Amino acid sequence: MKLICGSRTLDLRSPVVMGIVNVTPDSFSDGGAFRTAAAAAARVERVVEEGAAIVDIGGESTRPGAAPVAVAEEIDRVMPAIERAVRLPVVVSVDTSRPEVIRAAIAAGVHLVNDVRALTVPGALEAAAAGPVGICVMHARGEPAVMQDNPRYEDVVAEVDAFLGARVAACVAAGIGRERIAIDPGFGFGKTLAHNLALLRRLDVFAAQCLPLLVGLSRKRMIGELTGRGIDGRLAGSVALATIAALRGASIVRVHDVAATLDALRLVAALQESET
Repeated sequence: MKLICGSRTLDLRSPVVMGIVNVTPDSFSDGGAFRTAAAAAARVERVVEEGAAIVDIGGESTRPGAAPVAVAEEIDRVMPAIERAVRLPVVVSVDTSRPEVIRAAIAAGVHLVNDVRALTVPGALEAAAAGPVGICVMHARGEPAVMQDNPRYEDVVAEVDAFLGARVAACVAAGIGRERIAIDPGFGFGKTLAHNLALLRRLDVFAAQCLPLLVGLSRKRMIGELTGRGIDGRLAGSVALATIAALRGASIVRVHDVAATLDALRLVAALQESET
């Protein structure tokens, strides 16, 4: 399996790592750590040195309860990191939902648009379709400020799968080829612990769409709920969940701790290769 991302192509015969670069003051795990241009550049370089296939740069926190930021501020936050990252041998992703940011990022040379709102913001789908970039559409229920206020589903797996299928169809109708599209079930975005576990257990349902499957489980609340660990103590849980996800069909794992996760994925790849 491959994902076409403009001038670069991701080979997904084995799972790969997407390294997180949050240039925000309020992200749930590393908010404020990489706000300056120098700190963001250093983070980008470290993620690449540790072996990430993708660098995912975001300028607006989407943690539960997060407030939106002005479009101009989001652009100002992400552009220095993007401009540094596109010079490196890596796929560069922008984590945004806004058409203005998408257009600015594409103009700066990004290869992938990673959207937690699945290109549903007016103008976002058209902005993404206008460039040759790859796309990742994610499922979320509700805006970050309220998404964890008692989320309910009749069948979380079926409903998330249907939503993602519909968004893929919308992308294709807008002129985005399937070879450019990845999907993400959106762990923690309008889901309880029980919902997240159900999604993880049935990742094969999403993999059956025959598109690259991205998962983001790194340091998330579900790890704390299951282990009692605070954010700084969730490395082992994050690597374990990344391993489980890869074994169940994930092609891309989005993480804070690149080197440790990559070690685990190399073991997964060796096991998968031995079975062919």
